[in-house]
Parts: sequence; C-alpha cells; structure tokens
Amino acid sequence: MFTNPFSFEGRIRRTEYGLSIIIFYAAAFIISLISPELMLVLQIPLYWFMLAQGAKRCHDRGNSGWFQIIPFYSLWMFFADSDNGINEYGPNPKGLGNQEEPSMDGQHQKPSSFQKQGVYKGINLNKSD
Repeated sequence: MFTNPFSFEGRIRRTEYGLSIIIFYAAAFIISLISPELMLVLQIPLYWFMLAQGAKRCHDRGNSGWFQIIPFYSLWMFFADSDNGINEYGPNPKGLGNQEEPSMDGQHQKPSSFQKQGVYKGINLNKSD
C-alpha cells in the first residue's frame, strides 16, 4: 500500500483511496493550524498527491484519470468496486482475476485483447511451464 503515492501510473484499491483522502485533509488541517503561510507552499504537493491517487483509483475502475474532475465522481470511486482482472492500467491490486481461470464448463475464459499481448510494462503475464 502507498507505493509511489505521487505517481499517476497503476491502480489502487478503495482502502488506499480512502486513506489518501483522510491523510490529505489531516495534513492540510494540521499545516494550516501551524502556519497558514506554510500551507500555501505545501498546497502543490498535497494536491499532486490527491490527483495522483485519484487517477490511480480511476484506473482501477477502468477509466482515464480525467474522470476524477467529473462532479461527485470521487464518491463513485470510493464506493464502486474495481474492474476484475488485468486492464490497460495494470493488474488488479486485489489480485482477483489476474490469472486466467476455468469457467463452469471447464473451458478457460477468453482473455482480453490486452491479455493476449502477454506483457505489461516488461512483465511477462503468460505462464510458461
């Protein structure tokens, strides 16, 4: 949890997103109590942190990071579940659906076009026995 919190790449779970919101508001409140002038200086890293975490949560939902500027979309990101399996932004942070699983009829699920490529950021996703 909280690996590369200022990066806009990857996916995060609802828990990390919720903790990010709490950290953002707690830090902003404490800094504003200590020194309002310091708050002006630290606004940029605080907002960068929240935008990066919001973008990663959007990625977990299978959307572009720009979706977070839609009014009330942050509530949807907080309560909605993530996309199952690997999407174009990376593997599921919960680990659910990241591997091809057999369906009820014994056949393997059809991999997505992204999974057919077999490589995500230099990591080979194909099983080799």
